[in-house]
Amino acid sequence: MSGPREDGRCRRAISILTELCQKKSLPSLDLDTCREFLLLPSDQSLIISEPELSVSLLAVIVIVCGLALVAVFVFLFWKLCWVPWRNKALSSHLAVLRSEAGHKDSMADKLKDTGAISFLEAAVKISHTSPDIPAEVQMSMKDHIMRRTRIQRQTTEPASSTRHISFKRHLPRQMHVSSMDYGLEAPAVAEQPTSIGRIKPELYKQKTVDTEDPKKEAEKTCGKINFTLKYDYENETLTVRILRAFDLPAKDFCGSSDPYVKIYLLPDRKRKFQTRVHRKTLNPTFDESFHFPVPHEELASRKLHLSVFDFDRFSRHDMIGEVILENLLEDSDLSRETSIWRDIQYATTESVDLGEIMFSLCYLPTAGRLTLTVIKCRNLKAMDITGYSDPYVKVSLLCDGRRLKKKKTTIKKNTLNPTYNEAIIFDIPPENMDQVSLLISVMDYDRVGHNEIIGVCRVGVNAEGLGRDHWNEMLAYPRKPIAHWHPLVE
Repeated sequence: MSGPREDGRCRRAISILTELCQKKSLPSLDLDTCREFLLLPSDQSLIISEPELSVSLLAVIVIVCGLALVAVFVFLFWKLCWVPWRNKALSSHLAVLRSEAGHKDSMADKLKDTGAISFLEAAVKISHTSPDIPAEVQMSMKDHIMRRTRIQRQTTEPASSTRHISFKRHLPRQMHVSSMDYGLEAPAVAEQPTSIGRIKPELYKQKTVDTEDPKKEAEKTCGKINFTLKYDYENETLTVRILRAFDLPAKDFCGSSDPYVKIYLLPDRKRKFQTRVHRKTLNPTFDESFHFPVPHEELASRKLHLSVFDFDRFSRHDMIGEVILENLLEDSDLSRETSIWRDIQYATTESVDLGEIMFSLCYLPTAGRLTLTVIKCRNLKAMDITGYSDPYVKVSLLCDGRRLKKKKTTIKKNTLNPTYNEAIIFDIPPENMDQVSLLISVMDYDRVGHNEIIGVCRVGVNAEGLGRDHWNEMLAYPRKPIAHWHPLVE
């Protein structure tokens, strides 16, 4: 009985001692003594504790993560550094090959202008469908373009006196730069009208006819009007007889019109006459006479104004057109009744006679001085309730639409026919005379409100009609004052 108990106690003691050695809780325990108790009879190794096992696993994980990071760094280095270096080396190699090929091409060395080269290629062969140009023609074209591209003309601003410095300061920069011819127009030798694939401008001329301004078409279809003039010298009365109108345009939905005519003897618009309305016809016969009292000496300055309207009962009357007869003494023999036919000009509103202005132009090339003398005005439009105006003239020097300088005359009170005789001087260099123009404005002075424009006219190279002719006549006859009457427009 005692044997098994003692054996169990011994085993119990050995297990307790083994646990104490494994936990190392007693500092007095010797390492060798512990090893004797920890060794099993089957010579098994020392049992590893749990803290030592966890440290080993952590070390293995750190090593694996380090290897993975190294692999990622190697991959990124290969992508970011090695591939661009390789592409750069290939591109540099290709550039070297291209430069060698460029040195071998003698034509590329002669034509340094890339625009000329591209144009030469386009001129030599226009399209893939066009026949090849002979070699002689190609060589002549190349020589022509190389000769034109080598010519570079240098333009410098001409020297002038210091009195024009202020004028040049206002001019835009592009005024002093002349247009340069780079020689890029197609040579006449390369023109082949029979080749396929070329643009033929004559095929596109029909568009300008098809897209004609509808206003011009309306001018062609406004019809004609027939009237007579006769002047009674004893009673100083002008008799206007409206006879008929022919081929008027249709203004109503039913394809006809209700026409009538208004008659004015300009510049007087207060006295007007009107014919009867003729219903639903495009060829009305009026046969009505009207009398205007006017002195014989004023006939040369009067104008006959006929306005043709379409009557509308429920809305505003539509204007068909108008006729203005300016030279009453030249166009008819007023001593007897004279029949006159006139085309009715297209118009949407009645044109108002604003009056005329007379001025002279004189230019001195040596001094660079332009003198405009405002002489007088006549038959100006009345702007005040009294039937008169307070006119003055404002002259503006223009360049490319910009106003450089402006000057004005004195104000004339309560008159429609003012006389000024005032000179306005501008300093303009001779080389800039083709780029400037003058805008003459007749203004009505208002002491309380805003000054109103009665009418304007323009003179210069880019002006129209009499304004251009007056300017050219001044340049053709320098140092000589040249005066003309100019009509005012809105």
